Amino acid sequence: MISKKKTTVSTVLLIVILGGLVMAVEKNELLISNFDKPGEANVWRVINDGVMGGISSSTWNIAETGAAVFAGNVSLENNGGFASVRSPVGTYDLSKYKGIVLRVKGDGKGYKLNLKTDAEFDSILYQAEFGTEKEKWQLIKLPFSKFVPTYHGFVPPDAPMLDSKEIRRFGFLIADKQQGPFRLEIDWIKAYND
Repeated sequence: MISKKKTTVSTVLLIVILGGLVMAVEKNELLISNFDKPGEANVWRVINDGVMGGISSSTWNIAETGAAVFAGNVSLENNGGFASVRSPVGTYDLSKYKGIVLRVKGDGKGYKLNLKTDAEFDSILYQAEFGTEKEKWQLIKLPFSKFVPTYHGFVPPDAPMLDSKEIRRFGFLIADKQQGPFRLEIDWIKAYND
């Protein structure tokens, strides 16, 4: 017969072990944003090619479903051709993670996830491209090793590689002569480690 004391000790040990496993599973992903905070639509900032004379337009809103919606129209007129949005400045040490995973629903066009390691308005962006399937929710994994340093669309030869310990902003961009209407829904942004 098993004593009650041994059963209790075994139960406690099992709970501790399972608790450790749950914690380990939770640490495989870190939620950066699921756009559920009040006013989230107002803190991300739209930046289009109007800063250089273009006439592309875009908006950033939170849909009734809770997903963020980046939508608008890209125009190539006046040497334009891009629309973007960026998060407010924060501090994210993601050095224990391998990259960023997104749950998105797109329109079949290509987009870029932008990361910044400083709070400056006009400085190096670290970009990773991803494609979308029209009207289909997708999980997009972007390893930090795939992020390329760019400045005004060019890769500076002396730019440092992305330091995932110093991420300050997140953003989305549509460019590359993809003129016409676009729509990208973002359900959430996470860092992943598997």
